[in-house]
Amino acid sequence: MIHPPPSAQPILEASNLSAILGGKKILEISSLHVFPNEVFVVIGPNGSGKTTLLLCMALLLKPADGTITYQGHTVNHNSDLLSLRRRFAVVFQEALLLNTTVWNNISLGLRLRKLKKEDIKPRVQTWLERFGIASLAQRQARTLSGGEAKRVSLARAFALQPEVLFLDEPFASLDTPTHQSLIEDFDSVLRETRVTTIMVTHDRSEALALANRVALLMGGKIRQVGTPEEVFSCPVDEEAANFIGAGNVINGVVSSQSDRLAQVVMGRQQLCVVSDVLRGTRVTMFLHYEDITILLPSSQSIRSSARNQLNGKITKVFPLHSQLKVTIDCGFPLIALITKRSWEELALSIGQEVIASFKASSVHLIGKC
Repeated sequence: MIHPPPSAQPILEASNLSAILGGKKILEISSLHVFPNEVFVVIGPNGSGKTTLLLCMALLLKPADGTITYQGHTVNHNSDLLSLRRRFAVVFQEALLLNTTVWNNISLGLRLRKLKKEDIKPRVQTWLERFGIASLAQRQARTLSGGEAKRVSLARAFALQPEVLFLDEPFASLDTPTHQSLIEDFDSVLRETRVTTIMVTHDRSEALALANRVALLMGGKIRQVGTPEEVFSCPVDEEAANFIGAGNVINGVVSSQSDRLAQVVMGRQQLCVVSDVLRGTRVTMFLHYEDITILLPSSQSIRSSARNQLNGKITKVFPLHSQLKVTIDCGFPLIALITKRSWEELALSIGQEVIASFKASSVHLIGKC
């Protein structure tokens, strides 16, 4: 991944940005910075204002208030924005292809910008090949599959050689194999071109696969910004943790504190957590499903470095792609994610007594009640 150096100047900034639709303020951004060559992904639930933010940053929607700065210069929305917009490319959730050939669709922006035919041809051919659709060049757009149409849309955007690429849920509504293949090709292209990219999505896996930095947008406000690891492993609050998913959200009370190792009580169970929170504090914690290991009571592996080993009973199992989502009653529900092979090797079953094992450092304190 490309990480901007600390001294890098933002290429695109928003300050005190707000947007009003239907008489209601749906966006309120105090500050947002995007650095050159990075992939900046905005995630959030439906209705959080992601698309509105993207349209404002792409200069396709005038905000109600605030400023947008591009390469150090404040954008004046009352002047002609065409020259600035031509330095950007936008890919929407729908491919928005014209009823003509794939070649004509990809070359459209170049023709509108009055490029010479001899310059258009090699550029279009390059992106046809790069996105694996060269054989479709003379196909009519209306005959394409969803995945093929999205590849054409992406090729059209990259053919423009934009300084900033904007994407609004570009991989939505694709079957799993098509989605995975397109994400891999797109990631490869981003690494090669290093084009500054701003993408909005509600899909956690896309952000993890592509982003250098992630911004969590909820209720029209930025709740958290950081690397994917920071945002997805250390959610800022309980609401953020619930949206991010893939983790247990547990409430308890700190019963003791010693050398940054807190004991947290939840019902009849007690967790050991790396934290300096004081005794008597009510806390909320986040624990990734993947950080929990399921052991049998008779297992020799019980003598592990994991400080937390909770006795429980399997109450539910649900298939999740190539893994299984296992719910364990430990006096409170605890969910673990394991492979189907592990389930079979341990000969697990619903109703079975097991031990849920995890490290004290795996528990992230996300808030106080």
